[in-house]
Amino acid sequence: MSTVTATAPSADSRTALIQLLIAELLIGSVGVFVHESGQDAITSVLFRCVFGVVFLLAWGWARGLFRGLLGERALIRSAVFSGVLLVLNWVALFAGMQRSSIGVATMVYHFFPFVVLGLAAAFYGERSRVADIGWTAIAFVGVLCSADPFKLLRSADSGYLIGVGLTFVAAVLCGASLLLSRRISRERPFAVVLIQCLVGVVMLAPFADYAKVMLPGAHWFWLAGLGLIHSGVCYVLFYSSYPRLQVATIAVLAFIYPVVALLLDYAVYGHTLAPVQSLGVALIVLGTLGVNLKWRWRLRAQPARA
Repeated sequence: MSTVTATAPSADSRTALIQLLIAELLIGSVGVFVHESGQDAITSVLFRCVFGVVFLLAWGWARGLFRGLLGERALIRSAVFSGVLLVLNWVALFAGMQRSSIGVATMVYHFFPFVVLGLAAAFYGERSRVADIGWTAIAFVGVLCSADPFKLLRSADSGYLIGVGLTFVAAVLCGASLLLSRRISRERPFAVVLIQCLVGVVMLAPFADYAKVMLPGAHWFWLAGLGLIHSGVCYVLFYSSYPRLQVATIAVLAFIYPVVALLLDYAVYGHTLAPVQSLGVALIVLGTLGVNLKWRWRLRAQPARA
């Protein structure tokens, strides 16, 4: 008699899972690095791009990832355009974090996957399932809840309102950038990220506040971390693990990022979520999983009476 045994995950899949887990844990700390750097949003993003370029150039050169890149003009043009949107997204996100809080900004920002869905339907004719529209609506309600609508109506100052608005703008810009770079990044992902960081250096160099940043101090550690860790190590781990994992696994592990951000916001700065914000977190999680895991809405038919 033959027996059938469950196949254990391969060593390659386990390695990819660990890589993605580490990447999500690391990226969740980006808000702390921005805050502790003590710089304005534009200066923070500029040096994130500078140190990111240093890491990606060294990594790509060592592994031969950029051979023939200069001849791929269509890829470069697309990467430059998407890079403009990505850099503006980072500036808006960091500015939003500084005006609201790391936790609130992170949750509002996680509406960006649904922006990708909407833009793909509007500009590329990609049809969405009816169920996806429902999950998107649930997630959008979650975004509104995560911004603490009671605080917005009762006692929020203009800075908090601007912070939430900037974060929502960042989500839209991120979604647009991801949509534009989605196809080209499948071919040469590290080249695309390098070009996007180079675009950030060129865009923001004239507008950074050098008087403060050029002084010696601990802020250099945090700025270097933004580039080397969050634009370097994290991207290497993300792009190395994605091809070897199922979409369901990636979708679930993606929530490590906001969870880590919320925990750090509480542990380091004492910020807690109001009950309505916790509801918002749950709705965003539910909506995102519904879209990524292709959940369907099922209505049970009532049995006919005799």
